[in-house]
Amino acid sequence: MGQIKNVIKRTGTIVPFKPERITNAIYRAAIAVGGRDRDVAEHLSQQVVRILEEQTPQGHIPHIEEIQDIVERVLIHEGHAKVAKAYILYRNERTRRRNEHDALISRPSINIPWAKNWHILDWAVDHGLNTVWGLNQRIEKGEFSDIVQESETAYAEDLDNATEQIIERAKELKIVIVTGPSSSGKTTTTIKLSQKLTTAGINCRPINLDNYFFDLEQHPKDEFGDYDFETPQALDLSLINEHLKRLLDGDEVLLPSYDFKAGKRTNDQILMKLEPDEVLLIDSLHGLYPSMTKGIPDKYKFKLYLEPLLQMKGPNGEYIHWADLRLIRRMLRDEINRAYDSRRTLEHWHYVRSSEMHNIIPNINQTDYIINTAMPYEVSIYWARLKSKFVKWEKIFKSDPLHHDAYKRITRILLWMNAVQPVNDESTIPQDSVIREFIGGSSFNY
Repeated sequence: MGQIKNVIKRTGTIVPFKPERITNAIYRAAIAVGGRDRDVAEHLSQQVVRILEEQTPQGHIPHIEEIQDIVERVLIHEGHAKVAKAYILYRNERTRRRNEHDALISRPSINIPWAKNWHILDWAVDHGLNTVWGLNQRIEKGEFSDIVQESETAYAEDLDNATEQIIERAKELKIVIVTGPSSSGKTTTTIKLSQKLTTAGINCRPINLDNYFFDLEQHPKDEFGDYDFETPQALDLSLINEHLKRLLDGDEVLLPSYDFKAGKRTNDQILMKLEPDEVLLIDSLHGLYPSMTKGIPDKYKFKLYLEPLLQMKGPNGEYIHWADLRLIRRMLRDEINRAYDSRRTLEHWHYVRSSEMHNIIPNINQTDYIINTAMPYEVSIYWARLKSKFVKWEKIFKSDPLHHDAYKRITRILLWMNAVQPVNDESTIPQDSVIREFIGGSSFNY
């Protein structure tokens, strides 16, 4: 036993063999079909390792595909057909995404309606902000405060349009969902939307779905000790559905409470009853995920999707990635509000993107309205805050095969970060700006 020391990844890179990766992969597949018995996952993983070592000739380094083939056989042989199906589907999906990766990178707007992207690009061209070079030119002319005002006004108009659509459907609506991927600006937008709806005579009652997380010990964990909170299965979806339906029926419901420090959920803690003239307001990462609100007819729901749809080309002629903007935002927010080191955020980001591509992006077509939360000026303030860290990380991760994904993001971000004209004075950024959610100094309490 213990003869397998390394494994070959699909990229051809040789990395240390870690059995806990097999355990985590099996456990993730189990969670996808409603199972949460980690002991069973560990037992099955041990069988996979035993078979692998029995079948591997001395001196041979197994390929990741060989290991995954054994995992499938063990799951089926041991009577875990549903888990095996989930594992196979996930494996096939990963293969499909790898094959489509280059196409998706070259077409970052593929999941957003073309008219929305065209409108934003047209605005950027009119304001000279469709390239880093154009942004730099305006900053050098002393127009940074003007860029801030123009960007904030565009966002405000987008929010007004969404508010008007909600008001038009006010008589039938029972739930307003503000959703979008990590660090898209959901919290600030939800607060602003609630204020606007209240002014229009629509009473909103917020519900915090973070209280529906499963206990920490039930979440999958990787070999670095990092928990995956990013999947919709991290939430008790069945309990969410039960409570939402009861609330809309006018029942009194005892909601759970989650202690993030202890990683524990306590049920039946918060009494809530929805009044006849109130609308539930949900701020949720997975608001578009079908199982989240499957018991509520669509006619009762308004789904608002957020994304920083920046239309700005970097020095290489390629558009700055929206996900890279959100990564930077999350780094800053986690450091300021959660005492979470930005490097850990970077290393965790692959979980974020994996869940987004699997559970969020495919459901964008279900949304009722899309708000662009990108502020073109934001790229100019990130240089002073993070550039030195990215330079350091580039050296650290360059020769680390276990963090190849992080290295690619670092080099891609540094390309435009090195070209942008930095701005250190952030005083002209409004206190109620979406950007304040991430850089601090907001007038809102988060």
